[in-house]
Amino acid sequence: MDAANLDRLVDTDRVHRSVYTDPAIFELEMERIWGRAWIFVGHESQVAEAGQYFATTIGRQPVMMTRDEAGGLHVLFNRCAHKGARLVGEGAGRADKAIRCCYHGWRFGLDGRLLSIPMADGYDGTRFGKGCPEADVQPLSRAESYRGFVFASLAAEGPGLVAWLGGAASSIDNMVDRAPGGDLEVTGGVLRFEHDSNWKFFVENLNDLMHPMVVHQSSSLTARDVAKAELGPEATMPPALQIIAPFTESYRFFDEMGLHAFEWGHGYSGGKTSIHAKYSDVPEYNAAMEAAYGPERVAEIFAVNRHNTVFYPSATIKGPIQTMRIVKPLAVDRTVIESWTFRLKGAPDELLRRSILYCNLINSSANLVGPDDQEAYRRQQQGLRAEGAEWVAMHRDLGREEDLGEGHLYAKGSSDLAFRNQFRAWKRYMAGVA
Repeated sequence: MDAANLDRLVDTDRVHRSVYTDPAIFELEMERIWGRAWIFVGHESQVAEAGQYFATTIGRQPVMMTRDEAGGLHVLFNRCAHKGARLVGEGAGRADKAIRCCYHGWRFGLDGRLLSIPMADGYDGTRFGKGCPEADVQPLSRAESYRGFVFASLAAEGPGLVAWLGGAASSIDNMVDRAPGGDLEVTGGVLRFEHDSNWKFFVENLNDLMHPMVVHQSSSLTARDVAKAELGPEATMPPALQIIAPFTESYRFFDEMGLHAFEWGHGYSGGKTSIHAKYSDVPEYNAAMEAAYGPERVAEIFAVNRHNTVFYPSATIKGPIQTMRIVKPLAVDRTVIESWTFRLKGAPDELLRRSILYCNLINSSANLVGPDDQEAYRRQQQGLRAEGAEWVAMHRDLGREEDLGEGHLYAKGSSDLAFRNQFRAWKRYMAGVA
């Protein structure tokens, strides 16, 4: 499919249904978006010590993040240079001083260098073997870390990570700054939730502020009704209810949260307020923050209260609740969403317990809120097979966004700005501009 045909699939105010349903378009996305963009790999805390690795995927490419003996961080293809076997299984592990291939026993350093080959003299006089760069585990074209968040790109050329993140980087800044100890660490395992729908439905929905009060009636509104019936007017709302109840706030509430959009498809909702704004204070945490930063700086940090920040196409974070979700496309109608929880170093455990509770209630495959969204995605995937109409609308508040300069656009929460911004990036990637 050539660039002209792809260009015709996305207008400023609508997108053709085939971008969600056509397997050929999905294959091009894997090559031109997931093969070119900066994709989230992992957090440095997952390889905090020498000898540790964390294996994952970028698109369909198996990769691993490693920490060598000198403390260097590497992102490598998870493939033996000899016969091509995957070197380590997905997830976290420790290899100490070397990674050994399970097939022929070739050993590689955590920096990818080939260390040893059984019966190495068999390669004497050949163009392959120890000392040959092609015999090392190969690094990705580009890998960079921003405040502990590691991204990599399969493309040799393109903007640097900081330039690519643009204004969305401030959400990472705020999330890290919420740690009295000045840093974050991934804690616990991962929650995986497979969706039988296209990856873009999830990414678009993150900052669709017209859906919560409709989609989440079965979970959030029910919880609010139960609380109203069972709790007295002076009762303190339990943590689970504090988390679930805001999902069915009013249209006005979500409209006032607002939307922010940046180049390359990134954006966030909220800012001065979000669904996390009314969680109970934790006095011990507040005291630790003030001791670390002083009252004025703490007030600045806590004044930023964002909902979802999207790093298009692969990741989203929630700074106030210290969670992150990763997008893993499998097929045109299959996507895995991974959810991770962070510990704020120097913060009391109550903050971590709240983050874990949030993930269990909202992000896990057995949660109360996420299945509402999944049902909507499923119905979209099924409905767009119908031939009654060719286009999906993105018309709401078209042309009413405010330009704040340096590629930063703002609109009220009910706008379709987030979708239009993502599809501007989609067109750019699919046209080969990266």
